Amino acid sequence: MSPLLMVLLCLVMVATAFLSGIFGMAGGMVLIGILLVLLPVPAAMVLHAVTQMASNGWRGWLWRRHVRWRPVAAYAAGAVAALTIWSIWQYVPSKPVAFIFLGLTPFLLRLAPPGLAPDPESPVQGAFYGLACMTLMLLTGVSGPLLDSYFLGGRLDRRQIVATKAICQILSHGLKFAYFGGLVGDAGSLDPVMAVGAVLASMLGTTLARRYLEGMSDVQYRRWAGRIVTAIAGWFLVHGSWLLLFAPA
Repeated sequence: MSPLLMVLLCLVMVATAFLSGIFGMAGGMVLIGILLVLLPVPAAMVLHAVTQMASNGWRGWLWRRHVRWRPVAAYAAGAVAALTIWSIWQYVPSKPVAFIFLGLTPFLLRLAPPGLAPDPESPVQGAFYGLACMTLMLLTGVSGPLLDSYFLGGRLDRRQIVATKAICQILSHGLKFAYFGGLVGDAGSLDPVMAVGAVLASMLGTTLARRYLEGMSDVQYRRWAGRIVTAIAGWFLVHGSWLLLFAPA
């Protein structure tokens, strides 16, 4: 990877970590889309895992007083179960499949019956979403749209959502790193300079976002979070469909 590309990626990581630092979401979706364009799928997944563990780890530390640990425990049980199942198959998705799954998820969630509204306080739902989110993580690199809908459907305030989701994401991206970096990929192919730059860029973007989250109301948070996720998901769906139908094999 050239020095210029490393610098550009670090700038992108600051921006996407800033976006995630405000909403606890969306930045990871943008970043994995860019990495999938530039890198092979396993390499993109490994680098993305490193940046997201750093970003979510720092976010979780900054908001640690607001973490709700029961949803985290339930989510972790489902995520570990999903990794165990997928490790048997060791599937690596193609780029069009990854983009299409990224784009479809938020729209499919809106078709769910009202009686199945997400509840982060439910241990059964937590385990189910952990299983589903980890599956989506291994197919697309992120589980943001699904996990966002899970947390936005409950009664947690914006700080609790950002903090608790950050801990869940640390676990998910750590398991993704183990899957693509060890089981089906090669973690040694990750440039250590790029890895350090990614960690620092993610921490910087997350830190810069804190004051903006503090100044936002819960109503503003939920309104803009939904709009941003929908816009990004729509672009991924169009791009993935174009790759599938028109891109050369």
